[in-house]
Amino acid sequence: MEENGQNKKGLSKKVIAIIVAAVLIVGGSAAAFVLITGSPKAKYFKAEKNTAEFFANKLEERYQPEFDWAENTMENPIENTVELSAQYNGPPTGGGMGMSPEQVINNSTLTMTSQLNQDENQFATDLQINFGGVEMKDIKLFMDGNNAFLQLPFLEEVLTIQDSDLSKLLQESDPAFEGAEIDFKALFNQMDGMLSEEDKEYITDEYLMMVYNELPDDAFDTENETVTVQDESIDAEKITFSLTEEQFKELITTVLEKAKDDDRLKEIIEKQIRNQFGIFTSGSLPAEMENEVSTAMEDFEKSIDEAINGLEDFQVPDGLTSVIWVKDDLIVKRDFSIGMAPKDEEVSTLSITGGQMLNDSEQNLAYEFAVDDSSATVDINLSNKDNNLKDSITIAGGDIELSYSGESTLEDGTREFERTFSFSTPEPNGSGSLNWSGEATYENDQKTADHTISVGLPDLPQDIVSLNIKNDAKTIKEVEQPDDSNVKNLGDMSAQELEMYFQTEVAGQFQQWLMEIMGAPGGGNMNSF
Repeated sequence: MEENGQNKKGLSKKVIAIIVAAVLIVGGSAAAFVLITGSPKAKYFKAEKNTAEFFANKLEERYQPEFDWAENTMENPIENTVELSAQYNGPPTGGGMGMSPEQVINNSTLTMTSQLNQDENQFATDLQINFGGVEMKDIKLFMDGNNAFLQLPFLEEVLTIQDSDLSKLLQESDPAFEGAEIDFKALFNQMDGMLSEEDKEYITDEYLMMVYNELPDDAFDTENETVTVQDESIDAEKITFSLTEEQFKELITTVLEKAKDDDRLKEIIEKQIRNQFGIFTSGSLPAEMENEVSTAMEDFEKSIDEAINGLEDFQVPDGLTSVIWVKDDLIVKRDFSIGMAPKDEEVSTLSITGGQMLNDSEQNLAYEFAVDDSSATVDINLSNKDNNLKDSITIAGGDIELSYSGESTLEDGTREFERTFSFSTPEPNGSGSLNWSGEATYENDQKTADHTISVGLPDLPQDIVSLNIKNDAKTIKEVEQPDDSNVKNLGDMSAQELEMYFQTEVAGQFQQWLMEIMGAPGGGNMNSF
C-alpha cells in the first residue's frame, strides 16, 4: 500500500512544524501575561516576561532617536529623499573613446524623493537618474486610495486610472482576472502591520492564556542553587518546568482541537494570506490566486487533522524539560530539551543551553543550539556606556562562522557608526565582509544621514567599489498633489484601444526621447531631460 513517502502513522514535516510551534507557545508565549501569583508556574513565566521586556527596553534605550523618528513617520506625513551613488577606487579599466566604466560609475546617481501620508492614503514619488552625466527627470507617481497618476519624461500628458477601471481592463484583457477587483487602499493597509490589535487580543485571550491555564501546576518546581555563568558564581532560583510525554501530547491536542474548529482563527490566517496579494481586494482575487488561498487553507486544516491523528503514536519519550535560573527577576541560565520522532523512527533531540549576564550597561549571552550531533553556538556581547555602543555577535556552526561587530557614538542627536558583517568558511577564498559606516542626525521633525557600504573579498582590493547613500527626511504638511491640467485617463479606453495607444503614441514618443538622450541628430540637449 502506498504511504505517500512517509510512515503511515507518522507525521509529515508540515505537521512537525505545527508541533514545534506549539512547543514554542508552551516555552515562551505565555510570558506575555502579567502574573501576580507566587506559584512556581507564575514565577517561571514572570521571569520569561521580565527578561523579554529587559531586552526590549535596552534596545529602545540604545536606539532612542531611531525609535522616536520611526514613531514620527507613523503619525505624520513624511518626505524622504534617498540618493544612491557609487565610487570606483580600483585601477583604470580604459574606455577607449568616451567615458571609461569607472567614470560612468563615479558620475552616476539615482535620487528618489517620496512623500507618504498614511492617514490620508496618499503616496507620491519622484525619480531622477543621472547616468554618466545624462539626466532623466520627471518620472513621477502619485497614488491615493482610488487613483494613480504616472508622469513620464517622454509623454506630454500625465497618465491616470482609477482602481475600478484598472480592474475592468484586466478582466477584459485576460479571463484569468474575471471577478477580481483591485483596491489601491490595500497597498496602504499593508503598511499598518500584519495583525490588527483585535486579532492579537483574540489570539492572546483564546490561545496563550489557554495554554497557561492548561499547564499543570505540578509541572513546575523551584529550589535555590548556586550556578556558574561565564566564570561567575551566582546564587539563583532554579525553576524546572517539565511535561511527561502524555502531558505534552494532551496539551498539543487541546491546542490543535481548538484551532481545528476555530472559525475566527481561520479567518485571521486567511486574511494574512490574502494580504500577500497586494492591490487586490481581500474578497475579490483572480481565480488562480483564489485557488492558492483555498489550497493553503485546506492544507492548514488537513495538517491539523494529521497532527491530531498522528500524536498518539508520535514519540516524545522524555517529554519536555525547560530549566531556568533566575537572579533579580531575570534569567541568567537556561537548559531546554525535547526529543521527538514519528513511530519507529530514531528520536531526534533538540537542546538549547547557555547563560547570560545582564546589567544596565552590558548584556553578554552565550548559547548552544544542538540537534543530536549537530550544533551551533551564538555569542552576543552588547555594551552601552554613555551612549557609546560597542557590540559583537558571532554565530558558528560546523566550519561556517558569521559575525558582526559595530561601534557607534551618539552626541547631540548625531550617531556616528562603523559596522562590519563577516563570514568565513574553510573553502578557498571562503571569507568576506560587508563594511557599513556613516552618520545620522535626528532633530525634531527632520533626519539627515550619510552611509557608505563596501565589500571586502580575498581577491579584491579593500574598498575597490563603495556604495554611497545620502538620506534626508522631514515632516511635511501634506503630500504634493499631481498636475492634472493635462491628463490621459486610461480608464476611458477599452483594452484594445489601450494597446493601440501604447503601441503608437507612447512608443513613438519614447523612441524620440531615447534618440535625444543618445545624441542622435536633432536630439537637442542630451544633458537635461
